[in-house]
Amino acid sequence: MAQARVTRAKLNRRALITGRVLSADRIVSPPGCEIASIIVQARPERLAEVEAEIAAMPGCEIHARDPRGKLIVVTEAPDAGSLGTMLNTIQSLQHVYSAALVFHAIETA
Repeated sequence: MAQARVTRAKLNRRALITGRVLSADRIVSPPGCEIASIIVQARPERLAEVEAEIAAMPGCEIHARDPRGKLIVVTEAPDAGSLGTMLNTIQSLQHVYSAALVFHAIETA
């Protein structure tokens, strides 16, 4: 009976730091989703427009609103990359001064 040959990567500090010991087939996404809260500062006179644009995005919900131009947005995304894209999209909306991540959690299935 022939023995199966297992190839092992040489593990050293440099290979570990540069990620050369990992292969794409070893990386497994965690089950569940990413949940975050984002505080958005927008022009007060355009707050209703910004609120409608954000509420129309999939996975976004307006949790609180301050008429002085602040919104608290709760988001849910399948992974961290999607969450980052959503944050960048909100930041780049017209009439938005800033959008900052204030809470982030990974909800497991």
